[in-house]
Amino acid sequence: MINQEDGGVKMDESDLKLIRLTQDGIELVPNPFKEIADELGISEAEVIDRIDSLIERGIIRRFGASIGHRTLGIVANAMCAWNVPDERTEEVGAVMAGFDEVSHCYERVRYPEWDYNLYTMIHARTREECEHVAREISRATVISDYTILFSEREFKKTGVRI
Repeated sequence: MINQEDGGVKMDESDLKLIRLTQDGIELVPNPFKEIADELGISEAEVIDRIDSLIERGIIRRFGASIGHRTLGIVANAMCAWNVPDERTEEVGAVMAGFDEVSHCYERVRYPEWDYNLYTMIHARTREECEHVAREISRATVISDYTILFSEREFKKTGVRI
């Protein structure tokens, strides 16, 4: 057993191997957990049970699909910074986050030279589509003070690795 002193987290070698096998993605095949099970020498049910246990114990915080949007042709990415009245951030943030093209919506502290406090990441196929989505968000929220910052290139897109 691996026991981390700071939180008493216990994992055996199979847990560690399972994390290493899945952290970079799971193959898109009919029985992905069966293939992992075969590689680990355990049953498919045990793989699923171990993943559930790792999530329950907080060792894995998230287990879900991550789509490579650039591969799908969604290559225009824009961070839109919004100047939202402080008393409306919850309401407006919920509306903004409801747009399909918005992957992230979060609040940040304002600065004297930067009045913006709410940020959305908008993804589309073209810059024009991003601008259109921003205009739609503006109409839906009645927030007209915003700026759009387009991504030029992606340097890194990976999570923590063991």
